[in-house]
Amino acid sequence: MNFTFAVGDIHGCLEPLREMLDRIRAYARAGTVVFIGDYIDRGPDSKGVIDLLMNGSGSQSWRWICLKGNHEDMMLRAHANDGERIWWLENGGLETELSYGGKVAVNHLLWASQLPLMHIDNNRIFVHAGVVPDLPLEMQSPQDLVWLRVPDDYSTDYWGKHLCHGHTPSMANPMTVGNRTNIDSGCVFGGPLSCAVFDDSRPGGPIEFIQVQG
Repeated sequence: MNFTFAVGDIHGCLEPLREMLDRIRAYARAGTVVFIGDYIDRGPDSKGVIDLLMNGSGSQSWRWICLKGNHEDMMLRAHANDGERIWWLENGGLETELSYGGKVAVNHLLWASQLPLMHIDNNRIFVHAGVVPDLPLEMQSPQDLVWLRVPDDYSTDYWGKHLCHGHTPSMANPMTVGNRTNIDSGCVFGGPLSCAVFDDSRPGGPIEFIQVQG
């Protein structure tokens, strides 16, 4: 049996992330881990989170896929345009800069700029924020994929696949509504860090969740 593990918004919470990875490795000997984005901002150790993710799984048995979130998008915009810097700092960027000792490392900015916006397998679509069902998958805009807000009670057919995303935090998450699962349970706001476990051979939603208190 093969598994995919989707990890929700981390926001600089390094220790819950370390514990979550330990829990995932205890669950299975191999698999795919999809990190849903928002690795930085607000939490205490954005630099440590990026260091860990950039170093990779360290094992050929595990494939790690890191998607871009809106906070990575904000950071990149702030470094490309001084006019957007205050907006980023007010939304958690200050804590990120402090974790770097004042300036985000250039190689970390490059890594963030190259992150994919979507991961699709046989049964699932993984994005940070959401998708617009009225448009084909190949026509989704980067803005929507990292910034869209999906109503709590909304679901549709999603091209015959199950949609997994984060971005919109709630202490009620992780929650599955129809063909959609939101795994942002507000770790940086005092909620747990959540992970959805998917059986790769089975269509549909998660078979269970793993949670680590933030």
